[in-house]
Amino acid sequence: MVKSNSFATICHLLIIAATYVFLYTPIIVLLVFSFNSATFPAPWTKFTWAWYEELLASVHLWKAFLNSLIIASCATLISLIAGVLFIFYAAQGGKIGKFLPLFYGNLIIPETVLAVSLLGFFSFAMIPLGMTTLILAHTLLGLGFVIPMVYARFKELDYRLTEASLVLGATPIQTFFKITLPMLRPTLLATSLLVFILSFDDFVLSYFCAGSTAQTLSLYILSMLRSEISPVVNALSAVLLVLSSGLVWIFFSLRTRTKIF
Repeated sequence: MVKSNSFATICHLLIIAATYVFLYTPIIVLLVFSFNSATFPAPWTKFTWAWYEELLASVHLWKAFLNSLIIASCATLISLIAGVLFIFYAAQGGKIGKFLPLFYGNLIIPETVLAVSLLGFFSFAMIPLGMTTLILAHTLLGLGFVIPMVYARFKELDYRLTEASLVLGATPIQTFFKITLPMLRPTLLATSLLVFILSFDDFVLSYFCAGSTAQTLSLYILSMLRSEISPVVNALSAVLLVLSSGLVWIFFSLRTRTKIF
């Protein structure tokens, strides 16, 4: 029996190790070949910083990066504000349960269908395509994640805490901002990170709703890949990976988690 349990444990560990290798080997290859002097794909020749220097010198790429950053930040902020107002209305006794399934459409409907529908709506409303339409489209995508997740957490809260606050003389608004909202803070932070990442990396909505006046990072990378696979893409991916990993490490450090949660 002991040998059987040990064998099963070893098999589980091997499966987990194989899964991690399968997931992270392409990322390691990308990082290594971002320092390769030869163009991609090619065998390793020698170490170089040339692609990172070319990345730093690319004005159009950093402009596209700034556009993606602005769009993702605005979409995340608007989605969170709408989610907080939605929960505030629910906390005041508003009957919103029957409207909740409307927000699941973003998760069920294919993103291509959503993008084409938004393109048709913007054309019908005569809204010029650009940064404004991109922010609206990404906000609509973000609401499909923010409101269901935050509302699900809101329904799990202990009502006795808010009831005690009201009994002790606090107003409904004070109760919401002093009791309810702090308890929702971890969920709000998690959903904000999710929406920001989805918006920053989104391609389909950006492709249909950007027009010719705005270009996101994903669209810029597509334009680079149409001509050839430039090693600058490897360098850019490596930089984004390091930045995102650093943010995740800071967020989940013990001291930061203590302050936030």
